[in-house]
Amino acid sequence: MKINNNRIYLIGYMGSGKTTIGKKLAKKLGSQFVDVDCFIESRQRKTINEIFSEKGEDAFRLMEHNALEEISLFENVIISTGGGAPCFYNNIELMNKSGFTIYLKTSPEELTKRLNINKNKRPLLRDKTPEEMQAFITENLEKRNYYYSQAQLIFDTRQMSANNIVDALILHLP
Repeated sequence: MKINNNRIYLIGYMGSGKTTIGKKLAKKLGSQFVDVDCFIESRQRKTINEIFSEKGEDAFRLMEHNALEEISLFENVIISTGGGAPCFYNNIELMNKSGFTIYLKTSPEELTKRLNINKNKRPLLRDKTPEEMQAFITENLEKRNYYYSQAQLIFDTRQMSANNIVDALILHLP
C-alpha cells in the first residue's frame, strides 16, 4: 500500500459500516484501527451523547476536528470517522491531504434498515418511525453529499457483505 503514511479514512453516514469495515480492513492489512468517536470518548471520559447534551454540537465538532488533527499524524492506521466529520472545519481537506479517503456509500433504504435495529442508541433517530427515519436520512445525505463526494474513492456498498467489501476495497487501494 503506497498511501500517505499508510493512513486510510472511512467516511459515510451513520450505519454505513465504517467501524465494521474499518476493523476488518485493519486486520487484513495489519494496521491499527481508530474510531474517532471512541478516541474522543476516551479523551473526554464522556460518551458522545453526553458531550452533545452537555456542551452542544459546536463544541463536539471542534473536539472532533482536534482529534482528527492528532490522528492525522498516526501511521499505518485505518480511521473510522463520525458521519458528520467530513462536513466541518475543512476536515475533508485534512483527511484528503494526510491520507486516502473512502466514502462507503449506502442507500437511504439500507441505512434505514440498519439504523432502525438500534435506533434507541441514536438520539436523533430514537422517536422516528421507519418512514420518518428514511426521510431524515435522505435529507441529511443530500446535505452531506458535497463533502462525501470529495473522497478519493467512492465505494457503493450495495448488496455486499462486510468481508466482500473489505476484499474489494483492498483491490482499489493505490
